[in-house]
Amino acid sequence: MDMPVLDSGAVDHAITSRRSIRRFLPTAVPAATVEAILDAAARAPSGTNMQPWRGYVLAGAAKDGLVDAVQAAFDAGEPGHVHEVQYYPDNFFEPYLSRRRAVGWDLYGLLGIAKGEAAKMKAQHRRNFQFFDAPVGMIFTIDRRLATGSWLDYGMFLENVMTSARGRGLDTCAQAAWTHYHHVIRPILGLAEEETVVCGMALGHADPDAPENALTTARVPARSFMRFDGFD
Repeated sequence: MDMPVLDSGAVDHAITSRRSIRRFLPTAVPAATVEAILDAAARAPSGTNMQPWRGYVLAGAAKDGLVDAVQAAFDAGEPGHVHEVQYYPDNFFEPYLSRRRAVGWDLYGLLGIAKGEAAKMKAQHRRNFQFFDAPVGMIFTIDRRLATGSWLDYGMFLENVMTSARGRGLDTCAQAAWTHYHHVIRPILGLAEEETVVCGMALGHADPDAPENALTTARVPARSFMRFDGFD
């Protein structure tokens, strides 16, 4: 049976229009819509079809309870480096260091935060822990006993979540910051002993008037990171 031809333009648009949104409108997103996004995303490939993703979809009072607890820990100065899996290297090097710095200063520039304004930087970082005002917050977890391959599979699932959301006119922000507070998250969400936090994700409608949402990060072209051999 012939497979249907996909609209490559629509697919590419859903991928290329995805951005990390850092201020959302309060417009509610129905649970059925989130479920449809996740069902579509779960078609992501995984080694031997293990499907290593787990998660929690939070709205209303459930989301507010988690936000209050994690922001209280942040405000109290509890260690922000308490995590079970290291996401970033201990020391950044090129070209990754320059890319990291560029996106940071581009964001702060849009927000009017100058170099050295530590209090403003901290306040902006704190907004991670309210899902940037999004009506839906998600916490994704994985069984800590799984290996590197399952983490790679998880990345494909998360990209599917964000792309499926864009296909429905919604926006997201994947947030590694939540991994630093898994010790606060665990009792609130009742994580199983084997679960560890992969990331959080904000989901909703972008605020079109928020300056930070104007940030569009640069991407290097394919021929700068891939070698093409054997083509005419």
